[in-house]
Amino acid sequence: MNLASDGALPGTLRQLSGLGGCTHPIRLDGHRTEYAIDTTTGEIGRVLQHLDSAALPAGQLLVRCNNRRTTRCPACAEVYRRDTFHLITSGLRGGKGTPEDVAAHPRVFATFTAPSFGPVHNRPTGPPGTVRPCRCGVLHDQDDDALGTPLDPHTYDYEAAVLWNAHAGQLWRRFSTYLRREVAKRVGLSQRRFREHARVSFAKVAEYQKRGAVHFHAVIRIDGPGGADTAPPACATAELLTDAIRTATNKVRVDGPVISGRAHTFTFGRQLDVRTIRSADFNDGQELTERAVAAYIAKYATKGAETATGALDRPLKFVAELAQLDLSDHARRLIRTAWTLGARKELEHLRLRAWAHMLGFRGHFSTKSRRYSTTLGALRDARAEWRRAQAMANNPEGEQGTTYVLAHWVFAGTGLTDAEAWLAASLEPAPGTEGEPTA
Repeated sequence: MNLASDGALPGTLRQLSGLGGCTHPIRLDGHRTEYAIDTTTGEIGRVLQHLDSAALPAGQLLVRCNNRRTTRCPACAEVYRRDTFHLITSGLRGGKGTPEDVAAHPRVFATFTAPSFGPVHNRPTGPPGTVRPCRCGVLHDQDDDALGTPLDPHTYDYEAAVLWNAHAGQLWRRFSTYLRREVAKRVGLSQRRFREHARVSFAKVAEYQKRGAVHFHAVIRIDGPGGADTAPPACATAELLTDAIRTATNKVRVDGPVISGRAHTFTFGRQLDVRTIRSADFNDGQELTERAVAAYIAKYATKGAETATGALDRPLKFVAELAQLDLSDHARRLIRTAWTLGARKELEHLRLRAWAHMLGFRGHFSTKSRRYSTTLGALRDARAEWRRAQAMANNPEGEQGTTYVLAHWVFAGTGLTDAEAWLAASLEPAPGTEGEPTA
């Protein structure tokens, strides 16, 4: 397609600019017609707007892919990261529909790890500011590819590693139940009565360690019975919450499958980090701040196994594909183990082949309890409303009122043509996508 010679260049630039930098948009064929409605009679009146994909410069409607993975679409992942930042922040200091009083509620930042499946190359810490040699005798650089890989791949428990990832979501759900029970016990209430006086809220994100095991970062908070809108009881403190988290983590376990006579049971690892979140007003900002926590969690919301282990960012169709892919031996063995386990009838509910590229983990990367704060959907709706308001401001003579919309769209493919990709690379960031906090 010669965009310059056929006069499509300006229109194509306008269409691409609306993608906000998305490099892998969804292409749709179809049409959309907006009709005026007579509010008195309810009858459909004249056509206000009509959009036909064939008449667009690109020949199709282009819609943002909204992929959260940085490796798939950096622009859409950045929007997702910023939305997650605002979601976490609003649950720490208010805003976006959450009252500012929530900043006074007891809250901690906790990191939950996976257990050991065998010794791996690492950078053990010594005295403050120092790093000791690995058990292999080498002082690894921070970006050494060997970090996280087994010291002895033949004895590393790949089966348990994959199955732990597959049960990590269930382990977290059970932990959240145990945590509420432990908090209630510490304030002298039954679990049923506890709901009448307080509520435990959280927001968490999953991150892959270099060895390929998932661990969770979470903001955990005690609220009143109505959530963030109500004050917690005076007896609820960050110290009480920390103690309850440690006890619940030690108690929680999930019984897994029995494979070749071996029974699997899943728990969290021994390494548990729980720190109280303070405001930046404390100690000249040297405490763990709300902004630092939100930025840290948001950063991992856009990453998957591929950023930690060099694994894949999309599903496999055939295991034979592994031979053609540039993967580390460790990532290859994890994926192959998931694929092999996925063939077992008793494990079909885990859908390990569908999630082999995720090393068995199939949960949501970013989750929250119902009343922690706003939602990603609410943030997207607010952004869409802002865009509509901007469009109306730019076209004040346009008709307003009740309308009826008739639309029909069908999937026609993904991505940009070579010419479109070249043009898209020359565009500035879309308005409204710059200037927000970065991690």
